[in-house]
Amino acid sequence: MNTTTANQKLYRLVLAGLLCAVAIVIPIFSPVKIQLEPASFTLASHVAIFIAMFISPTVAVAVNLGATLGFFLAGFPIVVVMRAFSQVVFAFVGAKYIQKHPALPSAPFKLGTQAFSLLIGVLHAVCEVLIVLPFYFGGNMEAYAQRGFFIGVFMLVGVGTVIHSMVDFAIAGVIWKPLQHAIRPAVSAAAAPAQQ
Repeated sequence: MNTTTANQKLYRLVLAGLLCAVAIVIPIFSPVKIQLEPASFTLASHVAIFIAMFISPTVAVAVNLGATLGFFLAGFPIVVVMRAFSQVVFAFVGAKYIQKHPALPSAPFKLGTQAFSLLIGVLHAVCEVLIVLPFYFGGNMEAYAQRGFFIGVFMLVGVGTVIHSMVDFAIAGVIWKPLQHAIRPAVSAAAAPAQQ
């Protein structure tokens, strides 16, 4: 392993650690938590995951696991923790796509970027709904049963997650715009020798 490759791995590890710390802290200390039983939405809880997605698939997966730990440590119900864990799917898929289209996050309000945000939001929602289904049909969540399947699962978890995901993606895009000049060159420069 050459020095450049070792530096790149260390750099990504540090970025993943910093973003994990942010992902853990947001659900614990965020003052903006919307509870619409059975769903809950913590503003900016996906921002660190999206920024990690802009860096690499490995960093995205690591930060998502950190975010899951944050929801667990914050004392959220197990269904919310499992919903957070399911986000590893959209984080990995989105990061793989961004690897092939690295300019995408640089223009957070362009039509193509918004279409990507919507598609990632739908994938995000599908994964969370799939996690919630056993709780709903298993009768383990009275709040889901009281709202009914359409309102409790489809609307609150499904549609609510798409909206929450798109809002957090926009926030991440705004944050990424100035950060990318510091982060992206270091990531790209170290990745170039690996491709030779």
